[in-house]
Amino acid sequence: METPIPDYLAEVLAACAADASGAVADYIPELAQVEPEQLGVVLATVDGAVYEAGDCDAGFTIQSISKPFVYALALQQRGLDAVLDQVDVEPSGEAFNELSLEKGSGRPLNPMINAGAIVVHTMVGDAGDPQARCEQVLAGLSAFAGRPLGVDEAAYASESETAFRNYAIANMLRSRDSIVEDPEDVVAAYTRQCSVRVTTRDLALMAATLANGGVHPLSEERVVEEWVARQVMSVMATCGMYDSAGDWISTVGFPAKSGVSGGIIGALPGQLGIAAFSPRLDPHGSSVRGVEVCRRLSADMGLHMMDPPQPARSTIRRTHTVQYVDGSAAMVFALHGSLQFAGAERLVRDLADADTDGALSDAVVLDLTRVHSINEAARRMLLETVRRLHLEDIRVTLVDPETTLPDPDCGDGIRPAVVGTVAEAAALGNS
Repeated sequence: METPIPDYLAEVLAACAADASGAVADYIPELAQVEPEQLGVVLATVDGAVYEAGDCDAGFTIQSISKPFVYALALQQRGLDAVLDQVDVEPSGEAFNELSLEKGSGRPLNPMINAGAIVVHTMVGDAGDPQARCEQVLAGLSAFAGRPLGVDEAAYASESETAFRNYAIANMLRSRDSIVEDPEDVVAAYTRQCSVRVTTRDLALMAATLANGGVHPLSEERVVEEWVARQVMSVMATCGMYDSAGDWISTVGFPAKSGVSGGIIGALPGQLGIAAFSPRLDPHGSSVRGVEVCRRLSADMGLHMMDPPQPARSTIRRTHTVQYVDGSAAMVFALHGSLQFAGAERLVRDLADADTDGALSDAVVLDLTRVHSINEAARRMLLETVRRLHLEDIRVTLVDPETTLPDPDCGDGIRPAVVGTVAEAAALGNS
């Protein structure tokens, strides 16, 4: 059995593909030449499953999506107090490239706008060595991605020729001693940071590393400490989408960051990382179709972080085998807790893995006795899974004494048997 998640992602892309509004970032010559129709999405769970659809392997420059990860590197090296002393964490309500500082303290308002990101960049590594700093930043971004990354030299050269706004910001910062190095050297190094080449898959795994408390889901390498990941996601939630941050967090509802090359990331603590890519931008500098993809994912999968409850433990309490009265056997998956997307995804994946490994017999029992709630995303996933198992001639019985999953209609005339106990499931036989 194949998991339905890639099919769902493809449906989301198809629904969003018709929107041709917005425009590529033509103020950077290299970005003005990109293919505007590219569209991809990737989900990466905190335990290492990766689901993708569309142009997920297309390469593009990371741009401002580098900001939360370099902020994480600075926090890891310098500590929270030292970084807060230089860069605040308040939403600016202004465009990402605004020439503005906090009244009184003179600090940049947050690390997600260019002024704050430039200061944060100088806090990685040793002062006065831009080349070594660039190497450390690249190594850190590579650790988040779980593979070696490189700089797109053509994009770097193109962006360097038009970085006038960032030069102005850097000179403003130098005049206030927020940075102490030569502004041109700082901007050159910061531009290299933004010119690192990534894919949508890279970004999803980078976001999943934050969601996993700083541990990469595949390599299991600890990239940053848990408190660093929490701090970064907190600032992403309030500042990551610039002057549309309030609308984003109230409607989409998870920490996010966008970049002018068309990428967007989202991080669901304890659950998954999301990345979308499409080059045309809205007036805020975020991908038009990428934003819509994230809106749909949030609405369909119940990903708004203010939607309670969060699953606290693994959904699968235990698995065992039950003997039917006719001598056949069924694998029982005993579930518990609140079933949301992450828990349902894990169940579906375990079923798919068992099917692939030949561990499933011709019958499965899903025991919902200790499940106290199932959200709509998990409900749809369960019913689709039952349908797909049925098409492979694997019979599914639900143990659901409290009717936690009402009206288990899987479509195509498929409805699983519903009983009150596992013993009653065994008594049905495998007819």
